[in-house]
Amino acid sequence: MDGREIHLVLGGCRSGKSSHALALADARTGEKNIFVATCMPADDEMQARVVRHQQERDPKWQTVEEPLELARVIREHGSDGGADVILVDCLTLWVSNLMARCEDDDMVMEQVRDLGRALGDALCPVFLVSNEVGAGIVPENTMARRFRDLAGFVNQHAARCARRVTWMVAGIAVEIK
Repeated sequence: MDGREIHLVLGGCRSGKSSHALALADARTGEKNIFVATCMPADDEMQARVVRHQQERDPKWQTVEEPLELARVIREHGSDGGADVILVDCLTLWVSNLMARCEDDDMVMEQVRDLGRALGDALCPVFLVSNEVGAGIVPENTMARRFRDLAGFVNQHAARCARRVTWMVAGIAVEIK
């Protein structure tokens, strides 16, 4: 495969998406592997999740914590002479972070379009992890519906940019593109 491989791995909570994306990315040869973490842990439980994810990764992974500027990080590390592979975990937390920073959905969607442009320019494989949040009931409050809608738009955009899309269900990878 050439370096312009974009692979979206999505699924529900505890579906195995992060582990699967990591296994796919680990299978790539390379010495400079960039793990882009979008999580901003706000409590002890979330911090424990972060630590657990860190322990799952081989020491060859360099972690870049970036809750907002994914396009910049992909441009910086995905350019010539940069990373051998990039793994972003996860787009859903990124959407949540963007929502906390700006009230305007158009501003969020401009960040999404910029991410798409950065993915198109990446010279190394990029693996994206995201939650599928639109398969459940319609949320009862405006903020939750806004989040669900924006996450759905982000997933659609990422899927259009991706050469491959994998849906994770109960730890089983289902190739959908």
